[in-house]
Amino acid sequence: MIKPVSLLILLWLPLFCGAQNIQLHYDFGKGRNCLSSTFEMFKPDKYGNTFAFVDMDYGTGGANGVTMAYWEIARAVKLWENPIAFHLEYNGGLGQWEDPDGAKAYSINDSWLGGVEYSKDSKDFSKGFTLQALYKYIKGKHDYSFQLTGIWYLNLWNDKFSFTGFADFWREDMTFQVSDGKLATTRFVFQAEPQIWYNFSKHVSAGSEVEFSNNFAGKGFRILPTLGLKAIF
Repeated sequence: MIKPVSLLILLWLPLFCGAQNIQLHYDFGKGRNCLSSTFEMFKPDKYGNTFAFVDMDYGTGGANGVTMAYWEIARAVKLWENPIAFHLEYNGGLGQWEDPDGAKAYSINDSWLGGVEYSKDSKDFSKGFTLQALYKYIKGKHDYSFQLTGIWYLNLWNDKFSFTGFADFWREDMTFQVSDGKLATTRFVFQAEPQIWYNFSKHVSAGSEVEFSNNFAGKGFRILPTLGLKAIF
């Protein structure tokens, strides 16, 4: 029997042409100081667009090799010529860490999202944004939740600099430890990851990403900067 995720991949496989860029970052911040990578693609077509990425962390939590893997795939479907599209999305992942009792592992709950999005680009595609309003099902947590997402890009000085990123706000019960050692519970999570890149050419860039998050992954408010290189295909 084909699992839902496998069926989704088969349905979208003809549209999936491979990654448009590969990023390698060095992550700073408490509990980080590690390498992470992003494998990313975006493919527009006459019916909408397909977006996918895979994030991996290396060497966090005392473990060796890949310590976290997360992936996301999304399809926007336009049935007519206007800025509004229907949006379908899946995301999930897993990770590991090492403690005195041996190797431990965890999974990132499967999430299925669906809703609408509004996109606007300039005529020369030097800048643009997308706004999404989505229903969110988080397996094992919430049958009924929501997510609001904003995505943007801006190319400056003859495309020498690029400012890109996203911001997500969603409903999810999260528990984390506060400064006095007590546990706190929140119902909402925020995460934003703006990036700034200097483009040496059409194929090579260097820059930085800063993650701003609140209650993400069971943590409080955090600011996590990186330094990165990007190869564009």
